[in-house]
Amino acid sequence: MNIVILNWVTFIYFGAAVFYFIHMLRGDDFWGKAATVTAFVGITAQTIALIVRWVESYSMGIGHIPLSNLYESLIFFAWTVMLLYLIMEWRIGSRSAGPFVTPFAFLLMAYASISPNISGEIQPLIPALKSNWLTSHVMTCFMGYASFAIAGGLGFMHLVKGDEATGREGPSKSFRRFLPSRDALDELIYQCTILGFIFLTLGIITGAVWAHYAWGRYWGWDPKETWSLITWLVYAAMLHSRYVRGWRGRRMAVMALLGLFCVLVTYLGVNYLPGLHSYIKA
Repeated sequence: MNIVILNWVTFIYFGAAVFYFIHMLRGDDFWGKAATVTAFVGITAQTIALIVRWVESYSMGIGHIPLSNLYESLIFFAWTVMLLYLIMEWRIGSRSAGPFVTPFAFLLMAYASISPNISGEIQPLIPALKSNWLTSHVMTCFMGYASFAIAGGLGFMHLVKGDEATGREGPSKSFRRFLPSRDALDELIYQCTILGFIFLTLGIITGAVWAHYAWGRYWGWDPKETWSLITWLVYAAMLHSRYVRGWRGRRMAVMALLGLFCVLVTYLGVNYLPGLHSYIKA
């Protein structure tokens, strides 16, 4: 049942992304409202599906929060992206980031649904995952990943805005007028990065404590641990550059995209390397 709902959520997020794009191109408030309502329906249905999946796991006698394998983590990643985006849309009163964020959530859901190497079946936890640290570690990490994903989308928006030609009219300029100012985008990138950095730091700390509990050491230079550190250092350098060197604008946008690349390598790329975190291939 939960998989059926989640498959429908994939299409709902696709519809939301399309509506956001139409709103961006036409500036019609009708499409903007349709996009927001569709996105809200999608995340509501996804929340219900996650709860149903959680309850079903208990009915199977293997009860655990649905964060234990690659399928569940992809679903949760998409959920956190949409949750944080909708909160941001509500707080700033603008839908301009929708076309650059909602497609990411759709792609995560689509990958989880159609990849032949990913099983959507509820599976029992392996011994190392049978810990209360599972919830705190995974949730903090993915809240950080989602914040960085939004920062990356905003960074792309900043680069698009920065390429805007002055004094010229044309089709390519039709949607740029609906984008926030460069200063506003810069501030949003900074705020999302701060939020993500805090959550990622908590994720690394809880992961280290969990590793000590499960494997007898806090840090072992596992591929995922190594890339988590690289990602943390990239965002630390990004924040340091803003505080100390006063970096803003295009440089911060490029750093946000570089950081998002590191996040994707940390989350998906290291799955192809041998390591203690290989269980997420399941």
